[in-house]
Amino acid sequence: VQLQASGGGLVQAGGSLRLSCAASERTVSRYGMGWFRQAPGKERDFVAAISWNGGNTYYADSVKGRFTISRDNAKNTVYLSMNTLKPEDTAVYYCAASDKFTVVPGSDPTRYNYWGQGTLVTVSS
Repeated sequence: VQLQASGGGLVQAGGSLRLSCAASERTVSRYGMGWFRQAPGKERDFVAAISWNGGNTYYADSVKGRFTISRDNAKNTVYLSMNTLKPEDTAVYYCAASDKFTVVPGSDPTRYNYWGQGTLVTVSS
């Protein structure tokens, strides 16, 4: 399974972006999926996760109420809609898939076994 993240870019604080993560195989429609991010000089942090059918989601406290994770299984794609962006949201964003969890895989990166290449989001103040 290959995951291709896209949609990153430069945005001003308070702005919005939508990231996409396209999977190479339809089997991903049965996988729980998530987004993580890594800021320069920092560890990779959990952002959001979603169950296989989109019925359940889970967010890091830092993005709750501002970010929304969703998926379209007909397109083998997971999205991360980001609103009210802050400079501290600047990071490389990675999507991930778990063939071990159909429910929300959670925040533990070891639960995910497929990773995309990342897309850079830069929020200017």
